[in-house]
Amino acid sequence: MAPSSSPAPASLSFKSLPQPVSIPTGLFINNQFVAGRGTPILSIDPSNGKSVLPSSTTVAGASKADVDDAVAAARLAFNTTWGLNVTGQERSRLMHKLANLIEANHETLSLVEALDSGKPIGWSRADVTDMVACLRYYAGWADKIIGQTLEVNNRTKQCFTKHEPIGVVGQVVPWNYPLMMLGWKIAPALCVGCSIVFKPAENTPLSTLKIAELIVEAGFPPGVFNVVNGLGAETGAALASHPDIDKIAFTGSTQTGRAITIAAAQSNLKKVTLELGGKSANIIFPSADLEQATNWAALGVFENAGQSCSAGSRVLVHESIKDEFERRIVEAAEKIELGHPLSETTWQGPQVSEQQYNRIMEHIRIGKEEDKARLLTGGERWGKEGFYIKPTIFTDVKTDARIAVEEIFGPVLVILPFKTEEEAIALANSSEYGLAAAVHSKDADQIGRVSNLLDAGTVWINQYTFTANNVPFGGYKTSGWGRELGSYGLEEYINVKAVHWNMGERTEFPCKL
Repeated sequence: MAPSSSPAPASLSFKSLPQPVSIPTGLFINNQFVAGRGTPILSIDPSNGKSVLPSSTTVAGASKADVDDAVAAARLAFNTTWGLNVTGQERSRLMHKLANLIEANHETLSLVEALDSGKPIGWSRADVTDMVACLRYYAGWADKIIGQTLEVNNRTKQCFTKHEPIGVVGQVVPWNYPLMMLGWKIAPALCVGCSIVFKPAENTPLSTLKIAELIVEAGFPPGVFNVVNGLGAETGAALASHPDIDKIAFTGSTQTGRAITIAAAQSNLKKVTLELGGKSANIIFPSADLEQATNWAALGVFENAGQSCSAGSRVLVHESIKDEFERRIVEAAEKIELGHPLSETTWQGPQVSEQQYNRIMEHIRIGKEEDKARLLTGGERWGKEGFYIKPTIFTDVKTDARIAVEEIFGPVLVILPFKTEEEAIALANSSEYGLAAAVHSKDADQIGRVSNLLDAGTVWINQYTFTANNVPFGGYKTSGWGRELGSYGLEEYINVKAVHWNMGERTEFPCKL
């Protein structure tokens, strides 16, 4: 088993809180924080490039042996104190207790999230609220997992299905929505009775470790929820290839999703669900309310500093309103207030890391120099420290330009004109991705035609970016497999068992047909 000792917790002070916040820095296995044997993680504050934790304290990283220990703890819990051993009512009670504890620690979690990820405090608070709502939504499902009774021969045979938890699941989330993605992943898994080995992103482990403390306080049995911080190539790879994990749920890049799928297939052919990248099209027709369409378009690409898989980074605008839209969207972008994540007035914070900052700036260079697109605004650093990029808008972009095709994952918008409805649909569907799309129009018939023909898992009409816990989310094409949220999200964590019950019919061998 993993070492029993754990790195000492770090301490963070916030003006808005009466006392310092204790931050666990170990792995979380079997309801205990333990030392890791993998590569340590240095958590960086994106607003200044310095360590979030005092004295450059590191967060423990999990080795393959640590992952083995976490999986063993999860398997033992599933077989003895969780899984089919616990009623839906009990799972629901524990999930509601966890939701209440998160709500009671709302401000602490929001502050830690903001510092660790660079997300503005207002958005961080919204993510915590969403996580609480997600847990409560699935807590309501926990005692409503039902199968079917199927007619075969009512006199001599009964057939029915049982919906059973799939077992031990590995869950890997990205750094752009650490707590919200945590909620999306663990809520349906806990609801049906799976035990979890959870890997937060290496850039943003701190808020997840605070949640682990609340898991213990809520009363979940040891081993039901385990946290293995670590690098993707070390910890994530060990999860994907582990022979005793029954399913992997991953949100992140398409490239990493492919690697996880291969590792899962080559190990024990574990089930895989993937929520991957996007290059989503936001289509604006002449009949649209242009003021509202502009506001939604700005929100759709600049929210979270553009670090969203469903960001509406391609705005397709009818040529008759292109000039007016460009004037309006530039005005909207230049009103966005950048600043420190803990400032109440900040709308856009820094990119999550220097690596991400450099990647986005390279795409901006490509847009200007290689793609020969026209820069309307932005395209440069904001401030003197940290990883800030001004909201950036390109127009006169060729449809095959790299900035029009590749996922940038930053505050970069490209404007593409179209002449006809058919051209808009073809352009929207030309991407290898299919996570989301949007249609802005007042023509109901047009809305129906276009939304039916878009290759996307989510289509927003006269809005953008907002989701709901009872509505499924997921992608077409290279944007992934499976769905999260809603009743569809439960299906990804369930095995369906068919039971054939003979009630007295007799036969002889060899059987007569």
